[in-house]
Amino acid sequence: MNPDFDNTAIAFQLKTDSELERAYFLFKLIANEPLVKIGTAVTNFAIKAHLPIEGLIRATVFDHFCGGVNEEDCMPIIDKMYEKKVCSILDYSVEGKEVEDQFDFALQKTLEVLDFVKEKDAIPFAVFKPTGFGRFGLYEKITAGKSLNETESDEWERVVSRYDKVCKKAHDLDVALLIDAEESWMQDAADDVVLQMMRKYNKNKPVVFNTLQMYRWDRMDYLKNLNEIAALENFKIGLKVVRGAYMEKENERAKEQGYKSPICVSKKATDENFDAAIAYMMENLERISIFAGTHNEESCLKLVELMEKNKLTSSDNNVWFGQLYGMSDHITFNLTGQGYNAAKYVPYGPVKDVMPYLIRRAEENTSVAGQTTRELSLLQKEKKRRKLDL
Repeated sequence: MNPDFDNTAIAFQLKTDSELERAYFLFKLIANEPLVKIGTAVTNFAIKAHLPIEGLIRATVFDHFCGGVNEEDCMPIIDKMYEKKVCSILDYSVEGKEVEDQFDFALQKTLEVLDFVKEKDAIPFAVFKPTGFGRFGLYEKITAGKSLNETESDEWERVVSRYDKVCKKAHDLDVALLIDAEESWMQDAADDVVLQMMRKYNKNKPVVFNTLQMYRWDRMDYLKNLNEIAALENFKIGLKVVRGAYMEKENERAKEQGYKSPICVSKKATDENFDAAIAYMMENLERISIFAGTHNEESCLKLVELMEKNKLTSSDNNVWFGQLYGMSDHITFNLTGQGYNAAKYVPYGPVKDVMPYLIRRAEENTSVAGQTTRELSLLQKEKKRRKLDL
């Protein structure tokens, strides 16, 4: 039986009445694009000026979209969701750091989370961002095919070493590790390192997962090429498949620098690309494991149908669904209600340091047609069901 994404009683079963009201209030704000821009500017100014607004942010947008300020802070939420079979992925969401000690700190955080994952069935994956382990400009230079000087070569060795330490520990603990994707002009360098790690640590099962952003029209070719390499060299592939998070930035850079945009020409083309990737991976499930990171209901239902067609059980460990904490509860909780594997990405970190992530999340929501409207309609439906509008 297909999950019913309109079932708000299941979707919001963990939300108190006040949490439901807060969610409705926040999505109403996010739906208003000018207000998001004003709020972003005011928040950025307040943080830079060290104004005392952290308490307000913590009580509203932070607590809705984040699990807490550290791992322990997230545990009550993680345990609560796991009672409904919804797993969690702890995501240390501090962005924009550019110095070596910060990269080492991110490495240490990821190693610590791997220990959490090993201990907690509720946390099936660890995750990190490539730029959490190395400087953006360094990835960019390598992707552009430019030679590194001696200092940069040493710096890159340290980046690769950080990947290796995390991937080795994940392998030794038998824990899956998701590696996020970022901007196209740095991604080739990250892809090359991830391929090294897959060759080394995915010999028997998919431990290392790369991420495919399917709003890029070239990712199907990358996927097919990766599968051919894996078949030839006899290793497994783990892939998180998403639509993508940097569309406006990608298109603007391509226009400014006069090259063809790597982004699909339309939302429809992106959707078709995403679904084609999922279909191809399902055809090669003996070698590929799928983490479908999507808030798109149609894509989720298509994957469910493909699982049924291929006679997979809903709990087959080669197929996972993922959504962000604070969003698309109607997808996550209704999937797990039918026995499918689903997890929430749970961002965490100091309030001030996580704000760039939260601002980007609000901006993405305003730019995705229908996403915020859908959230609001479901929250309104649940408020009426609970008679909160009387």
